[in-house]
Amino acid sequence: MATAFITGAGIRIGGAVARALGRAGYDLALHANRSLEPLASLAEELRALGRRVTLHAADLSRPDAVDALAAQVREAWPALDVVVHNAGLYERSDFAAISRDQYRAMLAVNLDAPFFLTQALLPALRAGTAPLVVHLTDIGGERPERHYAHYSVSKAGLIMLTRALAVELAPHIRVNAVSPGTVAFPEDFDAEAREAVLRRIPMGREGSVEDVARTVVFLAREAPYITGQVIAVDGGRSALL
Repeated sequence: MATAFITGAGIRIGGAVARALGRAGYDLALHANRSLEPLASLAEELRALGRRVTLHAADLSRPDAVDALAAQVREAWPALDVVVHNAGLYERSDFAAISRDQYRAMLAVNLDAPFFLTQALLPALRAGTAPLVVHLTDIGGERPERHYAHYSVSKAGLIMLTRALAVELAPHIRVNAVSPGTVAFPEDFDAEAREAVLRRIPMGREGSVEDVARTVVFLAREAPYITGQVIAVDGGRSALL
């Protein structure tokens, strides 16, 4: 039976990826930090499909919590076929106002946690069949926007981690990234802000979390010769930037 581990799986993209992989036949280790109630509901939904599911809570900004999470997952799942690093912080702040604590937290969750979780999970990945690591990045990691400097730096680092690990862990372990554009507007975006974003998307609409989830499943099931790549799921937005 194929197995997958997903961070930040309680809501939004993480939840959609979990559902898609569950429907594709994967048993699942699911992580969340704050979204524990949605995670529990998702687990019941997936168990109803016949999937085995384990739940794991951890604050990925804390190195000790990252280490403990990796140990829990290794114990529950000695072999992993897919690891999806979806958990992340997203914060708007003027560059002059970003504190060291904000910067460290952003890097800890968005870059350090994927780095050290993958490192700690290597024995399980090496025991998997055609294992795959997927990083959820962002078009901001290659084309920054104002007021997101620390976020953009973290995602740029994650893109480089994708390429570095694709080289280092080949040929047995593949590593790719999926880079969503606007797949769900933040709650604080008003109609004017949404329209301004849509004008910059060639397809003229926002995407969906399912668009991202289908791409992850494609990489896992249909793309054994793809590694070291960043796949944009953004309606063509990055082509204009």
